[in-house]
Amino acid sequence: MRSHYCGEITSKNLNEEITICGWIHKRRDHGGVIFLDVRDIKGICQAVINPDNAESFAIAESLRNEYVVQITGLVKARLEGTINKNMTTGEVELESKDIKILSKAETPVFPLDDYQEVNEDVRLKNRVLDLRRPEMNHRIVTRSKITSMIRNYLDDNDFNEIETPILTRATPEGARDYILPSRVQSGNFFALPQSPQLLSNC
Repeated sequence: MRSHYCGEITSKNLNEEITICGWIHKRRDHGGVIFLDVRDIKGICQAVINPDNAESFAIAESLRNEYVVQITGLVKARLEGTINKNMTTGEVELESKDIKILSKAETPVFPLDDYQEVNEDVRLKNRVLDLRRPEMNHRIVTRSKITSMIRNYLDDNDFNEIETPILTRATPEGARDYILPSRVQSGNFFALPQSPQLLSNC
């Protein structure tokens, strides 16, 4: 389905024909040329759609944020003055030949491109969207790597893993928590997690 991840495309891939898959992070129409920032778990890549490619251009005009797409094209160097040094892929762009819409999406409840302060209740009710944000994605991947490193170390040293209940703070949901009082912090309580997805890497 893909030949490369979005965040791994660099100047080493110049003039290669590649295929990427991901969410539309941003869509910009600059005087007839459409720019798409496509996001996956590895990062963001900019795709360019020229009006000469009428079929792909018509599809690009219909795209909205969080649509899932597959794009095939040639990796080209960005023009002088358009290089984005804040991005790993900021020196290149994908000159699109073919675009396929894999899944359409409704307008998100809150923006995922430029993160704004959003009420925690709203984020937890829309957790699947919240976990797509680059900030959350980075935390999930980092936590997964740390946990994996600890597990590998313990496994290599003949430790056994035994599952025990996890204590966390309560979440604003309708189900009843199992509340446990704290002996060292008078008047405070812990709650057994009723939402294990909060602690997983999905």
